[in-house]
Parts: sequence; structure tokens; C-alpha cells
Amino acid sequence: MTGSTPSEGVRFPFLQDRVPFLACLEDQQRAELLGLGPCVTYKPRTEIIRQHEPSSHVQLIVRGRLMVTTGSPNGYVALLALRRPGDVVGESAALTGQARSATVTTLEAAECVLVTREAFLEFLARHPSAHQKLSALLVHRIRAGDRRALELASMTVRERLAVLLLDLARSHSEPTERGLLLTVPLSQQEMAGSIGASREAIVRLLAELRGTGVLVTARRKVWLRRPEVLRRIVGGDARG
Repeated sequence: MTGSTPSEGVRFPFLQDRVPFLACLEDQQRAELLGLGPCVTYKPRTEIIRQHEPSSHVQLIVRGRLMVTTGSPNGYVALLALRRPGDVVGESAALTGQARSATVTTLEAAECVLVTREAFLEFLARHPSAHQKLSALLVHRIRAGDRRALELASMTVRERLAVLLLDLARSHSEPTERGLLLTVPLSQQEMAGSIGASREAIVRLLAELRGTGVLVTARRKVWLRRPEVLRRIVGGDARG
């Protein structure tokens, strides 16, 4: 049970880039970029970038995982992405000079290198290949977002939740005696926001999955015990 690869066949990385930005750079470029600012430590659940605020810097993630969210006028908060070590956040606003389009919050203790917008843009001007890789990453995110929206529109909420859990199990999990522990500490509301569902629907579906022994939950923790059931919910078609 705990040694399986539960999300084989899922088409996503559902909420993250396939390769972090820093991993795409040459060693010299990476070292130069990381040396352009101080390294700052954050506590869990700290908002390090706020939606609608002006852009003054980008943050390069050295340690910890972060989530990217956006809020609607009616109060609904959508989880757009997860970011991990090697990723950059705040880059879109830095490139355009516009206000932040999303909020970025640490999910756990994290360390980031803060680089001013001016220094970041100068770095990209000095290294056209790095600028090209960042542009390619942003295009990939747009295309992945479009693909994800289409996927979600074609699924029931039950299927969306199953896909989310399977992808988190593939990318963010560790085996334990209780099952495969999902190491991203998402609340029920954040799960709902990641798949365009209501918190009430997520509460109901998690209760059903607990009742059938598919998973075990605690506050911001999920252990998968029968991932094969989630694969059947998704429909069993190839999603790679």
C-alpha cells in the first residue's frame, strides 16, 4: 500500500511547474541570481506577496513550499499553484510593472532570496538565455492553466478531488504506517479552491472516502490508504 505510485496515469503536474526556474539556469547564472539579494526566513502561513500590491521584488525559493492564491470580489479564494525550492514568485508583476495578481503564502517554514525588481530585470538583460527560459516557463504556465481548466470542466467534483489527491501523492508524499501521507498541509477550503469546488462539497466527499477506508484525515493532513480507488474514480483512462 505505502510503496505504490498512486498517481500513475494522471495527466498533470496539477499545481506546479515540471522543472523549477533555477534548475533551468546555468550554474554561473544561478549563483549570480541568488547572490543579488538577502536570504529571508519566514514562518509557516506567512503572506510574503499580497494580491493588488505594487511590485517591488521577486522571491527565489531556497527552502519550503508556498501556495499561490487569488481572491474574487465575492470572497472565494482559488488555489492557483504550489511553488517549491528552485521556483521564483513575483516574476510576472516584476516583468510587467503591474500590481500583484495573486497572493503567495508559505505552507511551512521557508527561506527565500529577495531580489529587487530592478536587479532582476538587469539580470535578465545581462543573460538573454535566462530571460528566454523564464519566458518559456510563463508560456508553459499559461498553457498548463488552460489545459487544467478544460480538464476540470469535464470532470465531476468527485473526479477533480481524486485527481488532486493522486497528484499530491505523486509529488508531495511520504510512506507511513497509516498510509501515504500527503505532505502539503492544505485545508479543506484550500483543496476546494484548487479544483473550483465548495468547501461543503469537499467535506462531504472526504467523509465518504474516510468511510470506505480510502483515506484518513486530521487537521491539514491526509493519508491515502487505497489510492487504487481514486484511480477508478478518475475513470481509469491514461492521464500522462
